[in-house]
Amino acid sequence: MSKFSNEVLESIPQKPPFLFVDKVVSREEKKISTSFQVTGQEDFFKGHFPGNPIMPGVLLQEAAFQSGALLMASVGNGGLGVVAKVSNAKFKNFVKPGDLLEMDVELVEVVSNAYYMKAKSKVAGKVVMAIEFTCALVGDTNA
Repeated sequence: MSKFSNEVLESIPQKPPFLFVDKVVSREEKKISTSFQVTGQEDFFKGHFPGNPIMPGVLLQEAAFQSGALLMASVGNGGLGVVAKVSNAKFKNFVKPGDLLEMDVELVEVVSNAYYMKAKSKVAGKVVMAIEFTCALVGDTNA
């Protein structure tokens, strides 16, 4: 049985092992909260870092981007969201095996095919990463 919810698997094109959202916790018109249970069995821990496993910052960003894609899927007209800009990324703490990573993403504005978002990722209520990013809606996910 997959640890990933059907909603996640059916709503965005990313699939395991490159999927860093297990489920949608809550959703509003312009906000989404998601989570990812970090098990320690993820392949990236084999090399980042042996003896002191830490989830890579780029994958924390990817988890936020995937959460943003879930939000785009609920407010958009379909298509593939690709990251076009990343700014103001701040890493405040580590994510380790056993942590429940929680992502809160807010849609700030939509201009044409550009979705401007901001995200905060937390573990045990403490912010581990904050980021602003823009995704462009392009083409069809089935193309």
